[in-house]
Amino acid sequence: MHTKEEKLNAFERLLGIMDELREKCPWDREQTFDSLRNLTIEETYELADAIMDRRTEDIKKELGDLILHIVFYAKIGSEEGAFDIADVIEGIIQKLIFRHPHVFGDRKVSNAGEVVENWEEIKMQEGNRSVLSGVPVSLPALIKSHRIQDKARAVGFDWKMKEQVWDKVMEEVGEVKHLLGNGGSAERMEEEVGDLLFSVVNAARLYEIEPETALERTNRKFIKRFRYLEQKAGESGKSLKEMSLEEMEELWQEAKSI
Repeated sequence: MHTKEEKLNAFERLLGIMDELREKCPWDREQTFDSLRNLTIEETYELADAIMDRRTEDIKKELGDLILHIVFYAKIGSEEGAFDIADVIEGIIQKLIFRHPHVFGDRKVSNAGEVVENWEEIKMQEGNRSVLSGVPVSLPALIKSHRIQDKARAVGFDWKMKEQVWDKVMEEVGEVKHLLGNGGSAERMEEEVGDLLFSVVNAARLYEIEPETALERTNRKFIKRFRYLEQKAGESGKSLKEMSLEEMEELWQEAKSI
């Protein structure tokens, strides 16, 4: 591992390179907050993929890409006279100190749950009008529902016993089935399916399962097994459309055993 001085020198070099790129590279010179936004989102998802697969070299690479974006935004901010990288760093330093009074102050906590409760209380002191105001509007719906429920839990809005959530899940399943059997409108179906998904996310949260990660693992498992079907169908000289459901089910069971 590098020394503290080496780390500081590396960061200083990055800032110098960013200055040069902004001055001499036509592409870098043209970038704005808006033009970088989608690229930053893409880099974030690439980091998420690397973390999911535990590819440490790629995690290191993608973290570098994200740091570059942070430095880039700060450079643009400094050119506009709005803020620079020191302001960015000082801002997060002050936030961390203020939101961790159990580390930098005299508040006592006994577990991580109390830390979260304190965190939400402190954020309200900072001027947030609602506990939920810190949830980004543009978050994907699955992640957003988990964050909403987690924040509500931090102020005591939760089931007394986690097992109670299954009654809610089954209630929502029943409502969806009722609409299906009685010709509910598309709008009502969408609403009830949304309620069902929200309740399943809630169950995952209560059992300390990250729903986004769980669903992504299932996505990848399905892709792997479906590609096996495609491969075996090709080897038999058929397309999947030419196979019966029974034939595909047999191959699916084979795929599950691999």
